[in-house]
Amino acid sequence: MVSDVVDAMAPGGDKPPSDGRPAERARPLTGLEAYRSELTRVAAHDERVVCLEAGPDGVEGHPFEAARPDRFFRLGSVEVAMVGMAKGLAVAGFRPFVSTFAPHRETENLDLTIGYLSAGATVIAPYEGAPLDFAALRRVPGLILASPYGEAETRAVVRVAAQLGRPHYIRIGRGTRYVSLPREGPGLPMVNWESEGAPPWPCLVSAGETGTALALAARRAAPMLGHAHLVYLSGAPLAAAAERVAARHSRLVVVGGYAPDGGLAQELAALLPGCEVVGVPLGHGGRTGAAEVTAVLEAAGLAGPRG
Repeated sequence: MVSDVVDAMAPGGDKPPSDGRPAERARPLTGLEAYRSELTRVAAHDERVVCLEAGPDGVEGHPFEAARPDRFFRLGSVEVAMVGMAKGLAVAGFRPFVSTFAPHRETENLDLTIGYLSAGATVIAPYEGAPLDFAALRRVPGLILASPYGEAETRAVVRVAAQLGRPHYIRIGRGTRYVSLPREGPGLPMVNWESEGAPPWPCLVSAGETGTALALAARRAAPMLGHAHLVYLSGAPLAAAAERVAARHSRLVVVGGYAPDGGLAQELAALLPGCEVVGVPLGHGGRTGAAEVTAVLEAAGLAGPRG
């Protein structure tokens, strides 16, 4: 049986609070902005939702702090204290969301992150493109790992996390703005087929902001390729998505999902022993230029080696 998160991803399973606003505007929010905005909306309807921030006081305004100051906690430089606070809140029946963002830091403290998750909190990590230790995160029982693309997907993932009350690790961006891929209905599909492709041409499998943007750029250069976009990268949701992708394609090129030798590509290779799975390493800084597109096409067998 597929887990609760799969049920929540079904149409109607992640309905947002209705306030008459469109899910995404012409100029979308960044991942960090979308998370803060959506959590504030969810908290207006769910008094169990609390927000903990690692950033120092006075650096940035936060809509949750303005709307629900009694459920907002900013601990600044004493971030380690948030682990105990998150655990206490979870035990008391609250649903803590912890953002590990700090303006002076480009990578997260993995020990603290695992501490938050083990305490029952959902962690929002705005470090898209930084290395991600899948093996370490897998030590947290029942963890749900998500890497959305664009404002609408980020909002949907936040709603599902609040609905389920299980620890989520959500990797987002904080400086880039993307329009999420179109989808049918309010729920997140198990696999969002941007293009079903035509076997034997390979299928690109994307996750996260940089990976999905790069896969879209590669598809513009090679329209015959398939493109399956995933949001959830662990457990039953990933296993169900993998099964659906493998039903159509046997050659997969994974773009995003972090380290190709220890991230999504490795997970899919283990789940799909009958498929050929290749991972494309992403460069630093989230670049999606000609060199990065060429690397994807090479992995798909559509471009010769660069000299």
